[in-house]
Order: sequence, then structure tokens, then C-alpha cells
Amino acid sequence: MDNAVRAREAAREALSDIEPDALRAALDERLDTASMTPAVLTFVSGRAVEPNVDLNGMAERAAGVQLIYEGLRLTRQLAHEEPWVTLDAADDDTDADLDILAADVLVSRGFYLLARTEAADHAVETVRAFGRDQTRLRSAPEGERQSLDSNLEVNICTLAVVAGTTAVGSPPPTALVEYAAELATRHDEGFSAAAETVSEATVDRIAALYRGGSGDDPVTSTADR
Repeated sequence: MDNAVRAREAAREALSDIEPDALRAALDERLDTASMTPAVLTFVSGRAVEPNVDLNGMAERAAGVQLIYEGLRLTRQLAHEEPWVTLDAADDDTDADLDILAADVLVSRGFYLLARTEAADHAVETVRAFGRDQTRLRSAPEGERQSLDSNLEVNICTLAVVAGTTAVGSPPPTALVEYAAELATRHDEGFSAAAETVSEATVDRIAALYRGGSGDDPVTSTADR
């Protein structure tokens, strides 16, 4: 099964009990169009460390990373567009309210999936860093805003590598975390198709950096760097 397909199915399964139906439909629609890059990076990070890893067994971790990203990305979109500001008194703001609820559900369910994994603390710090960046962005000079926004992709790529490698081994060394951040810098407020980011060359590079940095102190969080 293709990793992106496996990731999308795992994410949908994680949300299958959400009610009401309108909210679950909105969540499914969002997953239908989302790039699965964070989840796929989680899978390939595990495979880079252990080529024979059971990817189905890693599905919840991958889904957790993906859902946290989708929730934070939606939150960022709402912060930028602020749909309630442009609504007239007679307008129906149901869609905007549904979006903010969807963002909360995505992040909380992602946390739930990672709660008992070695990536749990990093997931918490990823969300905290996002909150700090978005707060700073309100008063930041124009030239700094893009960097603050793109920190989300940097931190989510790091989270994916942490979740993937710790499924079968130890936390990633510093060099691998830096490489994950480098992957994220190729994108502007979102990921393109997973295959464009996570190629076989990426898998080989992750494996080499993991093995080569095995003597490093493991990095558990980069959000404060």
C-alpha cells in the first residue's frame, strides 16, 4: 500500500467516531485534499532505521503527526484570514465556527495518538512553539513574519522524524533533526505532494544521518532553538 494512502486511511480511522456528522464530514473533506507529507515522513523515518518495520504498526504515529499539523495549519489559516471580521450581522458564520472546532479536534486527536509514544513531549512543544510564533507574529516586522509562519513546517518535520525513528530505535541525532528542518524550508505555508518531498533519496539520507550520528546526544525538541 502506498504510504500516503496508508496515512490517509489511518487519519480517517482516528476521526471515525467524531460527531456530529457535519463535523466529521468537514474533517474528512480536509483530509481528502491534504498533503500527507508529515505522515509519510514519519513512515520513512522508521523504515530508514529498520527496513523491515511494520508500517501498519506505525500508522497511529503517522496519523498523530498528520492530524496535529492539519489542525495547526487550519488555525494559522483562520488567524490570517479571520473570517468573522468580514461577516455582516446577517451572515451565517457556521462554516467559520465549524473550522475552528475542526482545528481543535484535529490537534487533540493527534495528541491522543501520540500520548503514549516517545514523541509525546515533542508534540506538546510543537504546539507551544506554534502558539508563541503566532503571538509574536502580530507585532513582528514584515520581514520576520514569513519565518515565524514557516516554523510550523520545520517543527512538524522534526516531530515526524522523532515519531518515526523512536518507533524502532532511539531519538534522532542532531544532524538528522537539522536535515528534517532543511526539508521543511522547501515549502511555503504548506507541503506539496508527499512524493516531491519524501523520495527514496530522502530515505537513504535519513538512514545515513541516523547511523552516522548514533554517538550524538539525541535531540528531543528544536522548538526553542
